Amino acid sequence: MPAVGPGRLVETLESHISALEIEFHRAYWDSQIEASESNERRRSELELELRRVKGDSEALASVNEALNTEIHDPVIRRQLEVLRLSLTGNQMDEAQRKQIVELSSAVESEFANHRPLLGDKRVSDNEIEDILRDSNSEDERRAAWAASKEIGELAAPKVRELARLRNQAARKLGFSDYYRMSLDLQELDETWLFDLFDELATLTEAPFKQWKTDLDGRLADRFGTPNLAPWHYADPFFQTLPPDGRVELDELLGGREAPDLALRTFAAWNIDLAKVIESSDLYPRANKCQHAFCIDIDRSGTDVRILANVTPGERWMEVMLHESGHAAYDVCIDPKLPYLLRRASHIFVTEAAALLSGRMVREPVWLETFAGIDREDVDRIASDLRKANAAQSLLFARWCMVMTHFERELYSDPEADLDTLWWELVERFQLVQAPAGRQAPDWAAKIHIAVAPVYYQNYLLGDVLASQLMATAEREFGGLLGVPAAGEFLIDRLFRPGSLMRWDALIEEATGRALSPQDLAAELQVLL
Repeated sequence: MPAVGPGRLVETLESHISALEIEFHRAYWDSQIEASESNERRRSELELELRRVKGDSEALASVNEALNTEIHDPVIRRQLEVLRLSLTGNQMDEAQRKQIVELSSAVESEFANHRPLLGDKRVSDNEIEDILRDSNSEDERRAAWAASKEIGELAAPKVRELARLRNQAARKLGFSDYYRMSLDLQELDETWLFDLFDELATLTEAPFKQWKTDLDGRLADRFGTPNLAPWHYADPFFQTLPPDGRVELDELLGGREAPDLALRTFAAWNIDLAKVIESSDLYPRANKCQHAFCIDIDRSGTDVRILANVTPGERWMEVMLHESGHAAYDVCIDPKLPYLLRRASHIFVTEAAALLSGRMVREPVWLETFAGIDREDVDRIASDLRKANAAQSLLFARWCMVMTHFERELYSDPEADLDTLWWELVERFQLVQAPAGRQAPDWAAKIHIAVAPVYYQNYLLGDVLASQLMATAEREFGGLLGVPAAGEFLIDRLFRPGSLMRWDALIEEATGRALSPQDLAAELQVLL
């Protein structure tokens, strides 16, 4: 690449990358709402081309050279920093790039299309979760739980091979493995990250043991056995609150439409998500991804979409609010920022917005003000709701610890006995015992390990930040929900700056202090 000034270099690379990235986003969306061979091929081809463009070694060399010069414009410098991170992560030879994209696309397609056999019927994730929530039959629960792990047998060989290939590429760039490279390119220090998680593990250990002991007592009574197995919990990975540990809101929420309530919720903060809802695909059907995500197609803030599989009740109400939190972030980023900076300051900062939003479903103020539930009914369960919200954060924190520690070990040694390691971590952090004699790649049944590598730490960092944001809003505005000034706080201090600042500078400016687990830990005291 011929030598040009930093500003011109940024313009050239941005123009080339943005056009291809937007085209890829559209193809990705199509592949998720309709899993077909042609859609998957188109998505895979564009991803490969995008990675090829971002893998231009001459472009990276030019960016590094520019960053070593004196740049007086901080916006240009930040764009170059963002480019360096993105380009570095794609430096690999063409054969490796092709293998990684094809394998990753294949395993994601498997997850989108797979419906495990339960008895003589193919079932969806939602149907499995219904059984684990409602059934009192030991045999039915065990079979449903095993069916939820069936995809792991198919995905595991591909995930191990992906880990090997990613490690090879990372080592060529001087990193010990892909995990460490990914943290570095996410502007996260490994020592800082695991020190913070160790602190959180210590802060959550006593409340988690007490909460789970109480839960297990109720489950033992329900199922008539003190010997609880993983299928006695209502979630295949024990990452969300079971009915025995939460306030049942399905009946109170009744037939209320999750998209409508999301619109009303964010409108109170002066955030209009009407165009988002219109552009989204929100209800389940065959050949569609069974999970949920939000995507900003072109970073203009005018084409943000949500994929979901909404069914009535609390679970998908929470998911809808969560994904709407992502969407709110995207639509509120300053459109005057250059394309490269029109994105969240960090993955975990947008996760904080989403997790903060998802929590609302168990907030008394939200239930009364936005869901329209009678004050009497809300007051009757308000105390239990506070405990349920704290319990969800507690449970989710312990689950995230399983994922982050597992992924670090997966990339440290993809040939290790990962099946055993998985259950060692589940027992350590979640206090759930492995089924006797089970030897299966249950870890590979978690879609994030396969298709969103080195991502899960961002959920826990996001939950930590969500609590810090709530504490800031409480301190400065007297609350968050239904408080217009709190909406201005989120928009002006968190969303609008996009990626103009590094995440750590943004958080200090928004909340007045560095990221800390103390606010999250304080919320858990209600459980003691």
